[in-house]
Amino acid sequence: MPRPKGSADLIEDRRLRALALWATGLSLNEVGRRIHCAPSSVLRWLRAQRRGGPDALRVRFSPGRPLKLGSSQRRRLVKLLLQGPQAHGYRTQLWTTARIAEVIRREFGVDYHRDHVGRLMHRLNWSPQKPETRAVERDDEAIERWKRKDWPRVKKTLRGWAPT
Repeated sequence: MPRPKGSADLIEDRRLRALALWATGLSLNEVGRRIHCAPSSVLRWLRAQRRGGPDALRVRFSPGRPLKLGSSQRRRLVKLLLQGPQAHGYRTQLWTTARIAEVIRREFGVDYHRDHVGRLMHRLNWSPQKPETRAVERDDEAIERWKRKDWPRVKKTLRGWAPT
């Protein structure tokens, strides 16, 4: 069973409740059933408390994999990205995750998969932007004229009674 979700205080409270139930004379299986955990977890908490006291029941931080770029490198990356893609040799003013991964590889010597670059950018409070695509042949005046003249004629009206 994975560790239940909740704050460290809730998890520690759960462990203390389990030990209190054990102290009343209940079996490991019954304690596990009442607090919704495996009996082996209750036994592990009992052994930990015997070895290390109440501090042994504290929830420890689970750090996960360390970040590939340190905080100073991430700050430098933001400065590099703010210069824009064209300053780094790209033809358009659009950052893609593949381009950012190339810049990271070139500047820091660290390989990032383009899918993970998106997570890194979210951590840096950047969000994906989609450029507005417009046809080269677009005629804004003709569009406005159509909206004023033809759209009211084509647009559906509500069924039922309405002023004409």
